[in-house]
Amino acid sequence: MSLIASALNRISPSPTLAMTSRVLELKQKGIDVIGLSAGEPDFPTPDFVKEAAIEAIRNNQTKYTNVDGTAELKAAIIGKFKRDNSLTYDASQITVNVGGKHTLFNALVATVEAGDEVIIPAPYWVSYPDIVQFAGGTPVFIKAGADKLYKITPDQVEAAITPKTKWLLLNSPSNPSGAAYTADELRAIAEVLRRHPHVWVMADDMYEHIVYDDFKFATIAEVAPDLYDRTLTVNGCSKAYSMTGWRIGFAGGPAPLIKAMAKLQSQSTSNPCSIAQAAAVAALNGPQDHLKERADAFQKRRDLVVSMLNQVNGMVCPRPEGAFYVYPDVSGLIGKSTPAGKKITNDAELIDYFLDDARVAAVHGAAFGLEPAFRVSYATSEAILTEACERIQTACAALR
Repeated sequence: MSLIASALNRISPSPTLAMTSRVLELKQKGIDVIGLSAGEPDFPTPDFVKEAAIEAIRNNQTKYTNVDGTAELKAAIIGKFKRDNSLTYDASQITVNVGGKHTLFNALVATVEAGDEVIIPAPYWVSYPDIVQFAGGTPVFIKAGADKLYKITPDQVEAAITPKTKWLLLNSPSNPSGAAYTADELRAIAEVLRRHPHVWVMADDMYEHIVYDDFKFATIAEVAPDLYDRTLTVNGCSKAYSMTGWRIGFAGGPAPLIKAMAKLQSQSTSNPCSIAQAAAVAALNGPQDHLKERADAFQKRRDLVVSMLNQVNGMVCPRPEGAFYVYPDVSGLIGKSTPAGKKITNDAELIDYFLDDARVAAVHGAAFGLEPAFRVSYATSEAILTEACERIQTACAALR
């Protein structure tokens, strides 16, 4: 009899976290390595949010709360959805969880059974297929490469749907590509979904406030109100408010689904941290002007990285609409050899070469379901990004 449950054999450790660990190990050894693998903003949590957390501690808000969120935080989330997305929910339609990943995990584990299929556009965030597989479902991938700016088409969605399809998962702006869907593009996908009423939609909007070039963010329940009753709109405080470590994710959706997710949470984590919830109330209800300021800073970094990576022969780097990642296609580098004579046969070997020879850490495209490519997080300073891109340029120029 095995000690480890067979369900764990269906999942793998996160490759993004694995690369971050490698970077930390190298730095602890005193090695000069630039890490571009971590998916979190380098900006600090806003001061007014930190002060709200300190005040919550002083006021002894340190006890258990409702399993899936305090009344105050649910009210703030309801206000956020109304203000930003023109979506109306009541408290029974709101869930608060221990980060956005927990929200997705609860929703999929609460709804997916053996034989169910979940459509996932590729490239995808690394956790999506593993959570589906852990729940016993089958991921169905739709691939959209650099030539499509990493966005799937309605025809692809139509072709992927079967009687077993339970969910379509839409992440916009995307991790890892930064691609974001316009309102019209979402309406076109919604037209397909109207013909398949058994398919639910999970909108992962975690990077909603990090968009560029006057791009107007939209979410599918907003532009297709008739899909509201079968859409779970997922968001959180991690990215926009630089609160990754606070672990607050949330979602709005149909009350029966939210109730099922709360049931699961009641027997797993129970409530999110009470102090983090108080901080999240302040983040959502407080000043929002810093969101645009930080997005403007990210846009300058995006432009820098896209420009420098597109100077590399054999690399094509589309200009994303949002998030803080780029996802360059490296088809033109596969098959070349390093100065040491090692042939690069896939993007994982290319990333190893960057780490070993250029001392730059990124994440290979195979981890995100679309290769050959790699993900760069530009959530760091322009000076560090310039140095990292120069190292990549030099390493690629040395390939033969």
